[in-house]
Amino acid sequence: MKLGWSVVLLVLLLGCATTQGTGGSGPVRAPPGVQPATKKELPWLNLPGGRMKTTLYYGPWQCRREFMNGCQKQCASEGHPLKGCMWLADLKFDWEGRLILLPVSVKAGSRYGIHHCCCDYPELSPVDNATRRKQWEKFRESYREGWSKKFGAWPEESEVSWPGHHIRDLKHGGNPVDPNNLFPAKPSVHDLYNRAYPACYSGQSPWNTVGPDLPYTDP
Repeated sequence: MKLGWSVVLLVLLLGCATTQGTGGSGPVRAPPGVQPATKKELPWLNLPGGRMKTTLYYGPWQCRREFMNGCQKQCASEGHPLKGCMWLADLKFDWEGRLILLPVSVKAGSRYGIHHCCCDYPELSPVDNATRRKQWEKFRESYREGWSKKFGAWPEESEVSWPGHHIRDLKHGGNPVDPNNLFPAKPSVHDLYNRAYPACYSGQSPWNTVGPDLPYTDP
């Protein structure tokens, strides 16, 4: 019974996460010298049988070996050679509640890595890119509302909503209205992403090499 519940709970937690990342983010112990990540804790969200809290940890970091290998396969299957890989963020889910069949309290958690494969995708024309940008602008509010219902209130800074970051960027063919291609990014971190993407697509260091399994500390 305990094992079965753990499996169900794990599916519940991972089912809320974007499918762009693959698997959990590995061990909770970071190598010596690694610094704490920029993070954002969202408020607890009430769910049937308990409540869940989402914490976002922000990179960008070099991809762990698992992510890099996955990107090599993905890019090869699409006919666009891999240029680099960026580990963008981790979503950590903490759940607490009570079992229905047994009168005991339970706490559980899961961690999910979001990364981007910088395959050698062609760039869209300025006209096509602008069209996709308009599609995103029309979709933005409904997306934020839907995200908030799953994970907690969409983050704000000085009463201004954080931008939504497209994992596969619009300039390289990313879907502007696919919820699995989006997550909220702290404005300063979003700027880092925008500066790092060109280097990743150009095959520049450090995005063309493998990094540690867990590139940040989790205090």
